[in-house]
Amino acid sequence: MAKTTPATLALDKAGVAYGLATYDYDPDAPRVGLQAAESLGVAPDRMLKTLMTLVDGKPVCAVLASDQEVAMKKLAAAVGGKSAGMMKPADAERITGYRVGGVSPFGQKKPVPTVVDAAAMVHPKVYVNGGQRGLQVELSPADLVATLGAKVAGLT
Repeated sequence: MAKTTPATLALDKAGVAYGLATYDYDPDAPRVGLQAAESLGVAPDRMLKTLMTLVDGKPVCAVLASDQEVAMKKLAAAVGGKSAGMMKPADAERITGYRVGGVSPFGQKKPVPTVVDAAAMVHPKVYVNGGQRGLQVELSPADLVATLGAKVAGLT
């Protein structure tokens, strides 16, 4: 597995301290984030998933705990929108440049507004996808937010 992805290159360029963790990706897992958390022995609330959504028809990236569901009205409100829904997988892959199951909030082809769930901010370190199936990046939630220029809001 390559340890260099657009996500890790973006983190390196930003000078962010991070660690890498790999696991055996299961394409049949019903919830990829939970499978990653279990494989790495990490609490599900520290393993964040990256969801590509549409808010009023415009792409928005939501980052939240792998064991939670995003409240679409809260997500829309966080970016000043009225309604939100999940982006089609093919559109998410085209916009981010990543395959579903390996979508990172970092290094996307077209940067989009990003919202990180406030609950993630209580942890000293969290995990997000490193831009490849089976690759996770561990970093501080403050660095996650600062590097992405993300908003922090309650999303669940």
